[in-house]
Amino acid sequence: MADRGTDIVRVLQGTFFEDPIPTGEELALEEVELLAPVLPSKVVCVGKNYAAHAAEFGMEVPDEPLLFLKPSTAVIGPLDPIRLLPVSKRVDYEGELAVVIGRLARDVRAEDAYRVILGYTCANDVTLRDLQKTDDQWARAKGFDGSCPLGPWIETDVDPNDVTVETRLNGEVRQHGSSVDMVYGVATLIEYITSFMTLLPGDVLLTGTPEGVGRLAAGDVVEVEVDGVGTLSNPVIA
Repeated sequence: MADRGTDIVRVLQGTFFEDPIPTGEELALEEVELLAPVLPSKVVCVGKNYAAHAAEFGMEVPDEPLLFLKPSTAVIGPLDPIRLLPVSKRVDYEGELAVVIGRLARDVRAEDAYRVILGYTCANDVTLRDLQKTDDQWARAKGFDGSCPLGPWIETDVDPNDVTVETRLNGEVRQHGSSVDMVYGVATLIEYITSFMTLLPGDVLLTGTPEGVGRLAAGDVVEVEVDGVGTLSNPVIA
């Protein structure tokens, strides 16, 4: 558990899903290697959940949430490299707010949605854009190894209805949006998803990306910052 105010990591025994016990050990944040903060059984992603992002691809906002999945093998952590694949000529970043589920969730009403949330983290929905356009299904374009960087940690005290999501490429701002502009908010998404799919503790919901997605190249460093959470940074390699 990291204390962002003092850059101290307090070591716990167990996980947040099992009533962790503090060990009393403390470490400086710069002394530890941050891994992906969670390894989900699945990552549920929402497409075209910002009207401006849909518009930049000449698309309409869907009448219902547009969902797709990433496998657990897509997840990497802070500072882990995003590897470009020879099979694709266009790899894009998509910065997003990610929701981490804290308990078994099925048939959850929107008004009860926050009871099943553990917290929030940053995500990058890395996409093989050319394969997304050519494949009828998005398994290759969205589910390849390394396509879901998560981190740097899980923040529990965040209002997901009013946070800024910003993506920077080599220090230059490329995306800057607010969750206020989501077509479907977090509570609505959880109600919709759990009406037909069980979410397990540790599962992750990617809530969609603002406008401004763009191409990655070897040597780039891409950062996703969510207000109140932190910054997820990943280098890009061939």
